[in-house]
Amino acid sequence: MILHGYWRSGTSYRTRIALNLKGLTYDQAGVDLRTGDQHSDAFLALNPQGLVPALEVDGQVLTQSPAILEWLEERFPEPPLLPTGLGERAQVRAMAALVACDIHPLNNLRVLKAVKALNGDANDWAAGWIRPGFDALEALIARHGDGWAFGDTPTLADCCLVPQIYSARRFEVDVSAWPRIAGIEARAAAHPAFQAAHPDAQPDAD
Repeated sequence: MILHGYWRSGTSYRTRIALNLKGLTYDQAGVDLRTGDQHSDAFLALNPQGLVPALEVDGQVLTQSPAILEWLEERFPEPPLLPTGLGERAQVRAMAALVACDIHPLNNLRVLKAVKALNGDANDWAAGWIRPGFDALEALIARHGDGWAFGDTPTLADCCLVPQIYSARRFEVDVSAWPRIAGIEARAAAHPAFQAAHPDAQPDAD
């Protein structure tokens, strides 16, 4: 497997977490979004959308992190990142989508550049989407969590949430306002799979 990603990208980060939780070995190819590597002919040949991550595996290229995470769960079912019950699986997917669909896309690099071009404050913009999203997640974790976002083991929800916590801190959002989310952050900091996936631990990190 070759993971093409950017060390600080939340979508690359969540993919690394899932790969690590599954105990999979993979190589990394850095794509520096700041310098436009994602628009090179070589990368566009892999992913015509010009976004990270892209996972080369089994003679194909997988893109879009939610699709990659679902593929990993189906291809490598142990340890599971989704619970067994149909309704419970839907709850975990909903929590993951809350981050992946409703928070992250509004504070990724492309959007922040557009905000700055309009003379907006990137931190205020990002925080304006993170805070209500975390309010909802905190309530869902209170309902379903037992140490992690859902239950007592990491799931796809945690793969998405932990990188968003990292982004929240970058945008000067005080995570202590959500004690259950802060607790997951602390638990992830002590977990080898999450430690190895952290942006600072990546070979292309500044």
